Amino acid sequence: HNRVLMARCDYLNGLGIVSLQYTADNGTDFTVGMMPEAQFCGGGEKSLQGIFYNPNIPTEECFISPKRGVAEGIVYATKPLSYQGQLIEGFSIRFAGGKAVEVHAEKNEELLKTMISMDEGAATLVDVTAACHLALGMGFADTIRDFQNKTLEECRSYGVNDSMIHEDFMIGCDSMNIDAHTRDGKVVPIFRNGNWAF
Repeated sequence: HNRVLMARCDYLNGLGIVSLQYTADNGTDFTVGMMPEAQFCGGGEKSLQGIFYNPNIPTEECFISPKRGVAEGIVYATKPLSYQGQLIEGFSIRFAGGKAVEVHAEKNEELLKTMISMDEGAATLVDVTAACHLALGMGFADTIRDFQNKTLEECRSYGVNDSMIHEDFMIGCDSMNIDAHTRDGKVVPIFRNGNWAF
C-alpha cells in the first residue's frame, strides 16, 4: 500500500504542477497554487532519525502544502466538520487572494467564522489532499523538498502557512474532478468522478 501511494506521489511530483483546479456538481469551483519547492507526500515517512513509520493508519493520503496566498473560488464541504465538540454542517467557503473571505453554514455558521478568525493564518488554506479534503491553518514544513536541511523560517519563506489551528474538512464527492495545470502549459487530469484518473 505504501508503494502504491509513493508511486502516485512520484507521478504528481514529476508533473511540475503550478496549480490544482477542483470542480464538482455541488458548486465547488476552486483553484489553488503550488510552491515550486513543495512535494506531495503520502503513506510511510522517515523520521529525522531515519526510522520508517506510518503517521496515519489507515493512510490514503497524497498531500501537499499549497502556496500561502494563492487560492481562489468556492468549495462546498461534503461532510460535517467537528470543531470544539460541535458539528458545522452544510457549509461552503469562498477564497480570494488565498484567504477565506466568505463562509456559510446551515448549522453553526458563527462557530465556523470564529474558527477562521483565530489568527492571521487560520483563514488560509494549508493542505491539499488527493483524498479530497482541504485544511485551514498550519501548513506542513515537511512537504518542502530537503526540509531536514532547512530552518522553519526558510520553509515559511517559500509559502508554508503558520497558524495555531489545522482543521481538515471534506470536499470529496462522486462528481469531483481535479486538473493539474503544469509549468509547461499542460492540463493533466488527476481525479475524475471522485477517483484517481491515473
